[in-house]
Amino acid sequence: MLRKNKILIILNILIFVFLLLSLEIYASEKKKKEILPLPAPSFPKDNPITKEKIELGKKLFFDRRLSGDGTTSCASCHDPEKAFTDASEISLSYPTTRNLRNSPTLINIAYAKHLFWDGRAKSLEEQAEFPIMSPFEMNQNLDFVEEEIRIVPEYREAFKKIFGQDVNIKLIAKAIATFQRTLISQNAPIDRYLRGDKKALSEEAKRGFEIFKGKGKCIDCHYGAYLSDQKFHSLMVPENPKYADEEKFIVTRRYVAKINNYPDYMNIKEDLGRYFKTKKKEDYKAFKTPTLREVAKTSPYMHNGIFKSLDEVIDFFNKGGGEGNKILKPLNLTEEEKKSLKAFLVEALSGDDLSVKPPEIP
Repeated sequence: MLRKNKILIILNILIFVFLLLSLEIYASEKKKKEILPLPAPSFPKDNPITKEKIELGKKLFFDRRLSGDGTTSCASCHDPEKAFTDASEISLSYPTTRNLRNSPTLINIAYAKHLFWDGRAKSLEEQAEFPIMSPFEMNQNLDFVEEEIRIVPEYREAFKKIFGQDVNIKLIAKAIATFQRTLISQNAPIDRYLRGDKKALSEEAKRGFEIFKGKGKCIDCHYGAYLSDQKFHSLMVPENPKYADEEKFIVTRRYVAKINNYPDYMNIKEDLGRYFKTKKKEDYKAFKTPTLREVAKTSPYMHNGIFKSLDEVIDFFNKGGGEGNKILKPLNLTEEEKKSLKAFLVEALSGDDLSVKPPEIP
């Protein structure tokens, strides 16, 4: 009898512990799926912010010397007048070439854990080097660009003063990354609303917010302050038919597949997204979940710019995503619900226009 009581006590303890763990997991999961106000950005310990570094990074961001033929700067594809995109389906390219994907906004990029649609860079410092040396973006040799920047007295002096070192590509990347981390969305209605100002949103936008969190299931992947789960998903977004037979586009797609050791790169017909990097089955045609902040200003949408309007994006998700995807299911939103959801996306998530005046380039 005594042994039986001990067993019962142990079983009750185990059940109690299991319930506690389940509640903790549930509470943690529930907390993760909240929408949060945007906090101040953080800066890496090895690249702290200074006013002088921001100004240096800003000049480099707008400097066309960073491209092979001196025609392209970072701002060419991330134009302040276009919400730091280029408003093109497929991003602008180095002359005589074609890019592969859409140019995402740099607004709030300070909060991103992965950079590029396929997440191949894990920091803004790492990211900054890729477009400079990409043959279809800026097509510049990294050693050569160091010399181009080093020969300018104003730049040389700035690097010595700010970093205590001579010009090199890693410091160029650090300066650009510091400037990019200052591109923060300010005064968005959703932030005011979450901080207690219930008049910050219209009644229709409030209804849209409830759809966003509920029937629309948007919050499953778009949550937190950045409004992104910072993960990669295969929604089977269709290929953009405009570029299906364009030779330059085919060349770039083959090139990307080739440098990522895709065996049958000559016959590649699709952009396989993160799969090119990881070769994992779950990453086949998977792309990064973008932030929804400033989404009303950053059309066209998806990695290949196939959707020109938010209405098209909402319809895509409402019907359950692309053919063959295993993530999304039809939402069955009514026309009124779609209208309210769009009102929330347009009205709530856009901050004040971010005005950045191009600096004088030395």
